[in-house]
Amino acid sequence: MAAMEPESAPLTLESLPTDPLLLILSFLDYRDLINRRLSQLSSHDPLWRRHCKKYWLISEEEKTQKNQCWKSLFIDTYSDVGRYIDHYAAIKKAWDDLKKYLEPRCPRMVLSLKEGAREEDLDAVEAQIGCKLPDDYRCSYRIHNGQKLVVPGLLGSMALSNHYRSEDLLDVDTAAGGFQQRQGLKYCLPLTFCIHTGLSQYIAVEAAEGRNKNEVFYQCPDQMARNPAAIDMFIIGATFTDWFTSYVNSVVSGGFPIIRDQIFRYVHDPECVATTGDITVSVSTSFLPELSSVHPPHYFFTYRIRIEMSKDALPEKACQLDSRYWRITNAKGDVEEVQGPGVVGEFPIISPGRVYEYTSCTTFSTTSGYMEGYYTFHFLYFKDKIFNVAIPRFHMACPTFRVSIARLVG
Repeated sequence: MAAMEPESAPLTLESLPTDPLLLILSFLDYRDLINRRLSQLSSHDPLWRRHCKKYWLISEEEKTQKNQCWKSLFIDTYSDVGRYIDHYAAIKKAWDDLKKYLEPRCPRMVLSLKEGAREEDLDAVEAQIGCKLPDDYRCSYRIHNGQKLVVPGLLGSMALSNHYRSEDLLDVDTAAGGFQQRQGLKYCLPLTFCIHTGLSQYIAVEAAEGRNKNEVFYQCPDQMARNPAAIDMFIIGATFTDWFTSYVNSVVSGGFPIIRDQIFRYVHDPECVATTGDITVSVSTSFLPELSSVHPPHYFFTYRIRIEMSKDALPEKACQLDSRYWRITNAKGDVEEVQGPGVVGEFPIISPGRVYEYTSCTTFSTTSGYMEGYYTFHFLYFKDKIFNVAIPRFHMACPTFRVSIARLVG
């Protein structure tokens, strides 16, 4: 007697999978699903379009230029930079946005960018320094291997009457040459370099000496310690991606002004504006780590002030600045008052539609503080008539910093 096949359980509504896809799959033989249907689906080219755009930011125009289907584009790109799939889209978008913004404004800066490094180049640097490079760092350098050592630098400038800074983004070989093994900066790789000041921003490729792995910082030697390994740090980013994309966002949003083909790292608070009659005063600020220290506490800030008269003002409203008054308050509430003639040795004339800008600086013994005050003007056509123009309160604060472990254990 032939063996009886076990009777299958009756199909009921309760026994059906609740997920629609599982419901469909429950009626398919798994061998058919794997060997035929999925193969057909994976060859359906439009399905790869979304992944090409999501992970590799490949445009329709690029696809047309390369004359490839979406599937082959995805596979070719993955075979080249697949290890960076978690970082590539964010880094590539930042580079694309930055170049698009700078090309009409700072063309020389864009021309200074180098072609991307090869995987074997990055592997060779890892072998040279004896440490693994962060994947997001490697990803960025596959797109652009830094820039030529030129002025202005891609990572921003700062200019005072007796001080100038412009930071270049180092190529990976130059960075490897500056890799630090000495105490105080152990396992730190320079990202930028200023040929005028020697200033660099570093990335910690390994956790050491109290630093977190992958964080980006400015070094700040402890001037009160006898130990040369006592180096404090102003932290600029938690990772390379955090550091690079936040900088790019500040540039392309117009947060950092472009002045004479250079990116100036002034931060402007949109609320830091005051209007008195026809005159508007606005302020931008910047922290200068190279002129600051944690020990002793000395925090250096520069501010850029813009004074503008409305173009709709009457011609007789033209006026000249006579003096300034400042009320400067630190984080402890200590107040200093400063009065003096003109601004930076000048007595600017303001007329309808005209703008006057100048840069000055201040220091605090606390990590933050604020300034406010007013300018005194007289009308050109009524010289005996004077009036005050408000300067809005503007706050300044240094970045988060970490004290050297050499000081903490010393």
